[in-house]
Amino acid sequence: MSTIKYDRTARWDIDHQLQALGRSLDGHETCTRCRRARENEPRNDHLKSGVINGGGSVKIKLLSSNGIKRSLCIGLLCSVRSGVLAADVDFVNDVRPILQKHCYSCHSQQKQKSSFRLDLKAAAFRGGELYDDIIVPGHASDSLLIQFVANDDADLVMPPDGDRLSAAEVATLARWVDEGAVWPAGVDQVFVTSPRDHWSFRKPAGQIPPETENSTWPRTAIDRFILSRLEQEGLRPAPESGRVAWLRRVSFDLIGLPPTPDQMSRFLSDTRDTAYEEVVDELLKSPRYGERWAQHWLDVVRYADTHGFEVNTERPHAWPYRDYVIRSFNNDTAYDQFIREQIVGDAMGQDAATGFLVTASVLLPGQIGQDAPSMRLARQDSLDEIVVNIGQTFLGLSIGCARCHDHKFDPISQEDYYSMQAFVAGVEYKDRALRTKDSEEIRQQMGRAKSRIAEIEHELSSLLPLARVNTPRDELSAQRVRERDAPLLRSSVNPRVNTDRFAPVMASRLRFTVLQTVENNRREPCIDELEVFNLQGKNVALAAAGATVASAGDNVTADRHELRFVHDGDYGNSRSWMSNAKGRGQVTFTFAEPQTIDRVVWGRDRVGKYSDRLAVDYQIEVAGSSDDWQVVANARDRAPFNPTTDHPKDVLEGLSESDRKSAQTLLDERTRLQSVVGRQASELKVFAGQFREPDQIHLLTRGNPEQPRHAVVPAVPALFDGLSLPAETAEQQRRSALAEWIASPEHPLTARVMVNRIWQWHFGVGLVETANDFGRSGQQPTHPELLDWLAHEFVKSGWSMKSMHRLICLSATYRQATRHSNESQQQAASQDADARLLWRYPTRRIEGETIRDSMLAVSGELDLGMYGRGYNLFNNRGGLTGFEPIEHFERQGLRRMIYAHKVRRERDGVFGAFDCPDAGQSTPRRRESTTPVQALNLFNSTFTLERAAALATRAKSDNDDISQQIQRVYRITLSRDPDADELREAEAVVLQHGLETLCRVIFNCNEFLFLP
Repeated sequence: MSTIKYDRTARWDIDHQLQALGRSLDGHETCTRCRRARENEPRNDHLKSGVINGGGSVKIKLLSSNGIKRSLCIGLLCSVRSGVLAADVDFVNDVRPILQKHCYSCHSQQKQKSSFRLDLKAAAFRGGELYDDIIVPGHASDSLLIQFVANDDADLVMPPDGDRLSAAEVATLARWVDEGAVWPAGVDQVFVTSPRDHWSFRKPAGQIPPETENSTWPRTAIDRFILSRLEQEGLRPAPESGRVAWLRRVSFDLIGLPPTPDQMSRFLSDTRDTAYEEVVDELLKSPRYGERWAQHWLDVVRYADTHGFEVNTERPHAWPYRDYVIRSFNNDTAYDQFIREQIVGDAMGQDAATGFLVTASVLLPGQIGQDAPSMRLARQDSLDEIVVNIGQTFLGLSIGCARCHDHKFDPISQEDYYSMQAFVAGVEYKDRALRTKDSEEIRQQMGRAKSRIAEIEHELSSLLPLARVNTPRDELSAQRVRERDAPLLRSSVNPRVNTDRFAPVMASRLRFTVLQTVENNRREPCIDELEVFNLQGKNVALAAAGATVASAGDNVTADRHELRFVHDGDYGNSRSWMSNAKGRGQVTFTFAEPQTIDRVVWGRDRVGKYSDRLAVDYQIEVAGSSDDWQVVANARDRAPFNPTTDHPKDVLEGLSESDRKSAQTLLDERTRLQSVVGRQASELKVFAGQFREPDQIHLLTRGNPEQPRHAVVPAVPALFDGLSLPAETAEQQRRSALAEWIASPEHPLTARVMVNRIWQWHFGVGLVETANDFGRSGQQPTHPELLDWLAHEFVKSGWSMKSMHRLICLSATYRQATRHSNESQQQAASQDADARLLWRYPTRRIEGETIRDSMLAVSGELDLGMYGRGYNLFNNRGGLTGFEPIEHFERQGLRRMIYAHKVRRERDGVFGAFDCPDAGQSTPRRRESTTPVQALNLFNSTFTLERAAALATRAKSDNDDISQQIQRVYRITLSRDPDADELREAEAVVLQHGLETLCRVIFNCNEFLFLP
């Protein structure tokens, strides 16, 4: 028996004869012998060979014998013209019609379920997000496509809805695959350009600006690009704005504050050609510049001082990253260096810079289920945020879209996404020690202060009475000691701090047991810190000293109430331990080595904010290596606690007069030193990530951590044809390599993305409107040649952001007025209503932060103090709910708004209404809304009333002339004098309602709130 084929001509002849026979089996034509075989023989054996006239025979492969349960009968005529051979299955005429009929509705150009499509050769053979081996040429039995359409018991039955494929159609597909799945080139009906052939993936050209017909208008190369495009559209630029408008515009743009009357006066009187340049240079040198432009950057990276999600607890050490960004802008740190520092600053002496990696929201340990799948999912979410931040911030790409499937628009695969994850697979969202020259000096100062505090504590403790555990309380109350005539009964417990002193005892362990709380055991007890001191005054219970702690049960609130906080050295309710039993609880400390101890110090809340959950009855026990526990202190010899009359006591109670004086001196010194230590401690940590051995990263099916596939190595997306690292590459080296790749001057995206952001922050909209998306789903640039030229000049300038500001702010494009002549305005507006072609300067409202800062500046109250821990906008710095806005601000609260403690997903009560982002997502561009709440807040809020009163006081300044007062208000706020009509109307308002009312009105006028 020989295996034979028939050619295409013979195939059509056979098909014609089959149809003529009119016999059917399972929906397709067959011969009498096959039909008889089907009726009388087993289904999976009935067709093993066919005989052709002329003596030849044909072997037929049965799909049912290869694991496909659906029986197929593939018939051949038993009597056909001699010499006719079986033809190969033709893709265009035989296979594609089947795919079009049954598959294209879900797997073609319009829709690609499971990221799989069958209308393109390359896509079909690549497979989808769930399976790779969908079509295995030469092996139909191994091809999932055949199993899905033929097997009713397959993992997926296709099509899931509608008509199933007939047996003949399945047979045709199977035979096509067995014959090699021949899919000729050039037959696809869908024309798809290469995903890599996109303007943003090509290196910027940096071409010379074009010549224009109008050679007098351009001042810089920028203007030649703009004018060339305007001339193409039959438009012309608007006239130049006045000097007052330009100075206010550039001042708001570069430092976020209006010019002072003195600055305006000097500029208007300076007629030199260099006056504009000197203004720009002066503004760029101002420390206010970094504060202004850092806010733009923090919008993009979604900086906040809380963790987010439901608990939204405080990140007390996030602010050093904010300060790093401000300093970087002020220092004009080269942008490529700025990138490197934010990815691998721990290797460059810039610890705070890597705060960039962990700016996003994150679930804390207590918010994650304790089961392994929940932990794996949370870890994936945290890594995803880092990859998303890197992709959209530096590259302008939505890489995160490939977490669950190949990117639907850009050439970024799931493999690419998880390979990017591998670069940052060792990053944890945690605080770490801040290492700078200043911080090292502070640590030395703190070390000396803490040593002295320990000495003071030891001296004070020697004045306290020893705890007595075996004498009844009423007997102790009647006794007196020595000549002091002081009660032996120790003072009652208090929420702040309690000291239990006892005779020195050798111990390996100490147990503190709560027996009753102040609420008569209705609430779980809480301890913010428990300290155990040896004879040298060292706290041997500290985790840092090697002590471990266990408890009888914990009531955990992530990053607030955890067992580890009971001996971490930090005070306050925000880092405390809480029992899970009402009125009772127990913690047991095991020291690093046996210690001779004589004192235990503990408190409910050393900060003094909370007094509930206080242990009023307790006992302290010690033990060696055995379980022979010995009570060394308890509450029996303390005065009874009365919650209605007792308040936090000090250690002076019960001391003689001479001892009180000595103790008071020590207490004063301790208080001063503790204040210094507390302030300095907040400057020694930074929420900038901890780095450890990287996780092994796997490609995950549909982004599900429970469906891992093969492991991946650190590598950049394949479309860039570049960096790939071995799996054993160390953690820091991974991030360093990634930073170098992004910061390369050869990278097609990096410089483009940043100059587009700078352009947007000057004109309101970037040359590419979608500043975070330079991919195929983003907008095309309005001036692609200009964008490329700016990117080229950016790199050429040494990646200097200030050089970009100079180019833009000194251009004729930037100097344009906001309006044209009436006729030109109408024509241009009809063609380009949004002024994207920049035929005029596109005005916009200043941001909420700038409004607040400007009100403080003109009222004379702005505190120019820089850096450090943020001031409060709300009554809470973190938590579940109940963020009540603060209405009255003093000192720290009168600083610029960038220094406010930013609560994620909570907007400021007054200025949040002006579209301030809530740090939930990246905000590459702020949208402008207009709502009644804005006007109500800006006219009636306490903040406005206080600023208006201060401005009025400043304007009066011992001048009783109402007209002059009004003129001064106008000069301070609007940089000009009022005209005659304005002066007349303002005088009427002031006479009737006072100067403060006029100030409130000006704070609400468009001229104060919009860029001129």
